[in-house]
Amino acid sequence: MFITEQGSGVPVILCHGFPGLGYSWRHQIPAIADAGWHAVAPDMRGYGHSSRPTDVAAYDRTTTVADIEGLLDALDADRAIFAGHDFGAQLTWDLARWIPDRVAGLIQLSVPLTPRVPVSPSTIYTAMARDHFLHFHYFQQPGLAEQELDNNADEFLRRIFWALSDVDRYLTCWEHPSEGNGYLDVLPPAPPLPWPWLSTDEFDHYVAEFRRTGFTGGLNWYRAADAVWEQNTEIGDAEIHTPTLFVVGDRDPVLGMMGRDPLGSMKQLVPGLRHVETVPGAGHFVQMQEPDRVNAAILEFLNGV
Repeated sequence: MFITEQGSGVPVILCHGFPGLGYSWRHQIPAIADAGWHAVAPDMRGYGHSSRPTDVAAYDRTTTVADIEGLLDALDADRAIFAGHDFGAQLTWDLARWIPDRVAGLIQLSVPLTPRVPVSPSTIYTAMARDHFLHFHYFQQPGLAEQELDNNADEFLRRIFWALSDVDRYLTCWEHPSEGNGYLDVLPPAPPLPWPWLSTDEFDHYVAEFRRTGFTGGLNWYRAADAVWEQNTEIGDAEIHTPTLFVVGDRDPVLGMMGRDPLGSMKQLVPGLRHVETVPGAGHFVQMQEPDRVNAAILEFLNGV
């Protein structure tokens, strides 16, 4: 597992999602370190310079939790604060249930905790994909998405970063059918870089990494979702009493995908929730779009843990 680290003290481990890297926390790492903590941002399994097995079974929850336990051991840390975004948030929600004695706090971005669904994720998303293009369904068939994304890393990353940065852009994907469409067929075009929150050099870093590695590792987190759901059978609705901060952009498309009142549901499941920070004008990549606002919320939370 490749990590970027700065500072000393209690670790704050920053877990990214798709399509991300440890680099996605570049604005948070120095702020956390300067406040007296040990900021640690891994390239998660399947990404960047970390191991990238091609077997979907290597991305189940038993394995991804073991990654984190191994990282804590390597850092000689009994416990840590965990921050998660996207799939990183899904993993860190589970850490509080799988290894609660090693989780001192949670900083969750974009993905609220919701009640366990009664059927497998693939069953739900296959049904939804009958009428709408749905990335989860599209990503399930090994090789199909890779053929499109690996050969068009620059265009895909440009479009996905742009679309997910605002709810109205991204949800236009749902206006297209799944049948006969790839992701680039349904994502809206993106304007040229730089953007106010993403420089040309920053974007080029993502492109270079994904051109080097391909997207299979990241896609395997989607393909392992049914296995994760099954492995969470016994603890899927256990309350989380760990001190928790939740940060979300008010333009994040994820909130529109998770039911009528995902924040209300989260409050019922997470008695340890201390604060919800809603960031005006930000979409899914809130930590990059509004880093000062996110950093301030993180540091206030850390000061109180």
